Amino acid sequence: MPLDGQKKSVKGSIDPGLPVAKVGSNLPGENLPYYPSYKDLNPRERATFLNWLADGRSDSRIGPAYIFLYFYGLERRFFLDEPSIEERNLLVTEVKRLLDVYGDNRSVKRHLENFLDATQIILEPKGVAEPQFRRFGHELPLGLRVAIGRMAKERKPISADWLLGWFIAHPETRLRTPAKRAFPEFKALFTLLFEERFPDGLKLRVPKRLIRASYASASGGFEVELKRFIGDIPDVSGAFEPLRIAGELVAEATGQLEQFSRFLGRNPDGRNTIEGHALLPESLWPLFPAKEMEDLRAWADGIFQTGGMCLVEQVIERLEGMPPEKISKRQLTGAADALARLSIGMAPDPRFALRSPKLGEPVVLFRLPEGITALEDVSEGYKNILVTIAMGSFIAHTDGEIATKERAALEARVGAIELSAAERARLIANLQWMLTIPPDLALIRRRLRDAPDKTRHELGQVAIALAAEDGVIDPGEIKAIERLYKALGLPTDGIYTDLHVLVAEDEPVTVRPSGQTTANYDIPMPPVQNETVVLDAGRVDSLINDTARVSVFLADIFRDEETKEELEESREEGSGGFHGLDSAHAAFLGELLTRERWEESEFAILAGQFRLMQDGALETVNEWAFEHFSDLLIEEDDGYDVNADVVTELRNKGMTDAETTN
Repeated sequence: MPLDGQKKSVKGSIDPGLPVAKVGSNLPGENLPYYPSYKDLNPRERATFLNWLADGRSDSRIGPAYIFLYFYGLERRFFLDEPSIEERNLLVTEVKRLLDVYGDNRSVKRHLENFLDATQIILEPKGVAEPQFRRFGHELPLGLRVAIGRMAKERKPISADWLLGWFIAHPETRLRTPAKRAFPEFKALFTLLFEERFPDGLKLRVPKRLIRASYASASGGFEVELKRFIGDIPDVSGAFEPLRIAGELVAEATGQLEQFSRFLGRNPDGRNTIEGHALLPESLWPLFPAKEMEDLRAWADGIFQTGGMCLVEQVIERLEGMPPEKISKRQLTGAADALARLSIGMAPDPRFALRSPKLGEPVVLFRLPEGITALEDVSEGYKNILVTIAMGSFIAHTDGEIATKERAALEARVGAIELSAAERARLIANLQWMLTIPPDLALIRRRLRDAPDKTRHELGQVAIALAAEDGVIDPGEIKAIERLYKALGLPTDGIYTDLHVLVAEDEPVTVRPSGQTTANYDIPMPPVQNETVVLDAGRVDSLINDTARVSVFLADIFRDEETKEELEESREEGSGGFHGLDSAHAAFLGELLTRERWEESEFAILAGQFRLMQDGALETVNEWAFEHFSDLLIEEDDGYDVNADVVTELRNKGMTDAETTN
């Protein structure tokens, strides 16, 4: 017998008595009403519709009004006529095909998915057989509610997949970029975390409220009550605790995948590379095995045994699968993070380096203690001693060769401070690299160009002290210091004044002998350059240890310069004041905020002006807003409404000066 419902109109029927033009036109159907009927079409529009039907109903140029007109007949046939099960399955198959072809239109997508959700309950009253990991619109899909409600009613705990599917489908939840970009890895990690916390599954409380469900036709012509197909099933749509638990697991899994996600963002095809695998959480390694990782370990062991040095491009090629055309700081940081997952260290440390290696230059590989993966987390002592050895290696290079005593003195500096084993290993490797690669004097001078005079003077004093680790500065070292002062932008005649502060004897300098009455006297000359100057070891040591005074400034001076591409990327990310959006989406959002509401056609045209896909632009902007304000910025309601509350928060935070009407 027919399903429950009262027929009000038959908008999907074709009246063969109405006139039809010989040639169809108006493929977009721009002037057709939202709820079209065949009799309302003019002859050319009827010809357009009939041609589309006859040609296979797949022309991408056809407007949504024609699709709805056809769909009205399908939904009426399924719900109000008496088709067989076989025909109902054919009708469902046809609607799924339409969804695949025309699902980019949000209105079409919403109505067709509602149809499939309702028909699924009729064809399979127990709900969906397996969880689906996607969003469905503004409500939890009925098939999911029925399936989970039955589990709750039967006191069956739900699995990780059902909980994750529930979380993703819920209209008030969002997945962050790492979870979406690396979904297979995210889903596997979510499952591991869930099973660790709930080895027997998650038990649900049985809600008292029961599911009340009906299908309202897209045509507006009828409504069908669905409760008689599902019976008395608890409605889990209002349950809070399972979603809270899911949110905690989602956040933890997402956080562990951030490095891997950033790598995929830079290398979309890098999922199966060594670096990609190495950046996965270690718990996922057995689930995503990579033989190449063991090959990398064996290769690194060979490098360790031959002194630890190899060309930087060899490391990148091993990790990414191809030789690099250029080397960026971000690339080196990713490489260091990947190697650290395998307990392999790399120097120079890309986060704390005088400069990064260039193509054709070596890096130092060394054994890193296990469990050290957050390379950016170092002590203040590490940062300060790194500054000291950077300056010391600079001094050591100025005379053209590294003396044994200079190397030993700098190694002693590393050994004298209290550090963790990992930090000590990293510093020794960084020192090895610094003593191998000559410094770039022009780079240092350029970075110190805007430094305060006081800071540059303090750096000069520290440099003198480092040159005098043995308490003596000979004529050759004085010449080296002169070169350094020039690099620091300091006058070289100030060297002797600075040296005087550190001399072993702190006696007054004779300016005029007693008893001399002549008004003329000579100012004593500074020590000549062929004399050896003896310094007070205690004062030298005190000055070196005071490097921390300028370490904050040095952190900026010695930060590796970004490549041109990275600077452009940074500008794009910050363009338009909407930090985190690229330039195209930021400009799109700026224009979007000039109005309270956009019709669907207007929204599509606006997105096209910025060369953006309509759905992708909406998702990007809303995800950005949700991460910053925990709310959607653009709400869909037969068009697109701008959320006034979010706009107010944008203004309060100074992120936009867009003129919108609240």
